[in-house]
Amino acid sequence: MLRVLNELVRFETKDPAVDGVSLSAIELTRDLSVAKVYFSLLNPQDDAELALAGLQRASGFLRSKLGASIKIRHTPELRFIHDDSVAHSIRMSHLIESANKNRETDGSR
Repeated sequence: MLRVLNELVRFETKDPAVDGVSLSAIELTRDLSVAKVYFSLLNPQDDAELALAGLQRASGFLRSKLGASIKIRHTPELRFIHDDSVAHSIRMSHLIESANKNRETDGSR
């Protein structure tokens, strides 16, 4: 399901707000009626709210294409959630690098 949705977002949606969006995970409810779809931005500087709005606008289209592609009786409702773990890891890497640079300039080990 994740692979199909990623392909649909990348190749079939025409909304520029979803350019640079990557779907990272899906959580389905027990009854398969709702799918929480986590997305991240390839450029962490982009506006997540704009991408979320674009995904919500495309949700009906994505849901119908998904249903046709995986051939299930009831296609789950798609709810999109921003996953900022990539941006968080980049911030942590910068903090570690700056701490190491400060340590080197201070002469301590």
